[in-house]
Amino acid sequence: MSWTFFHKLGSPKWFYEISGKLMPWIAAFSLLALVVGSVWGLVFAPQDYQQGNSFRIIYIHVPAAILAQSCYMMLAVAGVVGLVWRMKLADVALQCAAPIGAWMTFVALITGSIWGKPTWGTYWEWDARLTSMLILLFLYFGIIALRMAISNRDTAAKATSVMAIVGVINIPIIKYSVDWWNTLHQPATFTITEKPAMPPEMWLPLLVMVLAFYGLFTLNLFMRMRLEILKREHKTRWVRDALENNS
Repeated sequence: MSWTFFHKLGSPKWFYEISGKLMPWIAAFSLLALVVGSVWGLVFAPQDYQQGNSFRIIYIHVPAAILAQSCYMMLAVAGVVGLVWRMKLADVALQCAAPIGAWMTFVALITGSIWGKPTWGTYWEWDARLTSMLILLFLYFGIIALRMAISNRDTAAKATSVMAIVGVINIPIIKYSVDWWNTLHQPATFTITEKPAMPPEMWLPLLVMVLAFYGLFTLNLFMRMRLEILKREHKTRWVRDALENNS
């Protein structure tokens, strides 16, 4: 069953159809989670005893930072699938997810700088976590630029896949930088093995916001992939039929 599903992922037609059915549900979930998480975190969550209300930026910063790293890991997986199994959708996913990941990294850096001023006394410091996140942004930019610079689609797919796979070494550096080096940045907000340091009324809305960001990412990715599939498959019969049915 798992191999059947895996091979279905190689079909642009199947993905286009199933993603169209899932998108309304993902949109509804994302909107609900975003409203609940933002109101809960920005209005009802208690103030931090040290940072006051300035800590509330974590409800944007932390989900953006988590999603930026997760998105790059997805690029690396898509790169491996594209190189090994030569699936068209893997290259489509890599191409469409890279700009979203770049934006999330940018948001994480900007909100982190805003948070850093009242907390650390500076907008920027060349510590390990901040520097490795900046490198992540440059990796996203590199993948996007490499894709645009190579006119041949197959060559561009191979080149960006290799870059995504090589660049994934930066992800554990980001994650463990606060443990390996003496940094200004605080330890991870969420860990699998340890209880959160914040009280539930502070970390629960943060968890809801993380889920909302993942939902919005999935929705945005599906929209981009569907447009790219229509662009690539425009000469096929099923695309013409789909466009006629929607017209």
